[in-house]
Amino acid sequence: MPTSEDVAYEAVARMAAGAARDQVLDVTDPESWIGLDFAVRELAWLRPELLHSNASPSGRRLSRDPDTSQPAVTWRQKPGDAELALALCHPDGRIREAALDQAEERPALLALVVIRCADWAAPVRERARELLARTPPHRLAEHAALTLRIGRRSRGGFAQELLTGALRTGPADRAEALLDSADRATARLAYRVVVERRLLPAARLARTAARHRDVLVQDLCAGAAVAALGEGGDERAAEVVETLLSARQPRVRSAGVTALRRAGRHADAEPYLTDRSAVVRACARWVLRQGGTDPVPLYRALCADPTARPAAAAGLGECGVREDAEQVRALLTHPVPGVRASAVAGLRALDAVRVDDVRPLLDDPSAAVVRQATAALLPWADRVPRELLHGLLAEGRPRHQRVAAVRLLRAARARDHGRHTARG
Repeated sequence: MPTSEDVAYEAVARMAAGAARDQVLDVTDPESWIGLDFAVRELAWLRPELLHSNASPSGRRLSRDPDTSQPAVTWRQKPGDAELALALCHPDGRIREAALDQAEERPALLALVVIRCADWAAPVRERARELLARTPPHRLAEHAALTLRIGRRSRGGFAQELLTGALRTGPADRAEALLDSADRATARLAYRVVVERRLLPAARLARTAARHRDVLVQDLCAGAAVAALGEGGDERAAEVVETLLSARQPRVRSAGVTALRRAGRHADAEPYLTDRSAVVRACARWVLRQGGTDPVPLYRALCADPTARPAAAAGLGECGVREDAEQVRALLTHPVPGVRASAVAGLRALDAVRVDDVRPLLDDPSAAVVRQATAALLPWADRVPRELLHGLLAEGRPRHQRVAAVRLLRAARARDHGRHTARG
């Protein structure tokens, strides 16, 4: 299967032979342009005959400028797009600079002008920046993904700043058109801009936060949706809050819980005291306290029968006192696996783990319980009988038990090694 480098080399060879640029390149893919730039430089040394100045009817020639006596590159006639694209990538900076003079009226080659804005040769770089600064903003947006990739280079900030400025000051639809970009960096930039410019209503921001795949976009839109509610300008506040609360992502749900305080609905945070996410539980406790309710008694009551709300023990451990440890410890043998796992997490939060109480859970059929038990026992791994751990490694044991045994054996050996080193 050909590599991306092979594809780029083939594209250069075909363009040098006269093939049209759009016949050999995916002009919508930023990596195609970057690959072309790299491949031309490589092949200029490996196969110089491909890029020789006499290889085309418009062949370049090197002459002396009569005014400055400096070397100058001229064409016998106007080069075609394919030839000019190769010249814009040529390893000789004089050829790249001369090619830029020919590229001003070639919007099809704007991608290579963007790349040249980060060129290592200052004259080439400055000339490219002059051209890009005169480019209509809508054309800059068409190459947003490439511009952001080039922006990661040491000299790549110019084009990125130009693009960002165009999105911040131009028509709203220019920035909004990039929201659905398949390129992650482009979508992130577009959302940052539309949030800064307050172009989207809170309801749409909430829906985006709940459904978008990108974590940064989720956070950005969730925060903006909550802030918009704080301004009191959205009549659909209830819809916004419910959308955030129903999200699968814990960080978005936590924003929804925080929004309950802004909406004056402090009591509605109570169901989220036992959310599966510790972040959401912490937000729920904060909202209840802001409304004058202490969450600790609520957790104690829930732990009396946590079957329907298994995370109650973890929540009590996160905000309770050491005296609550016995109530949490009693749940280590609860028939519901989620309650057992939550009880171990609660004891860890209270710093009340007893090795003898937690050790039997390494044999638990629930992977979640074994993971919590392993995490709780790691600081005391050398106190777990080795024969027990080796038994968990036996063939036929569930994978989660074998993984736990390996982790604890490694931790025990590390502690033994540390003690021996200290003695030595």
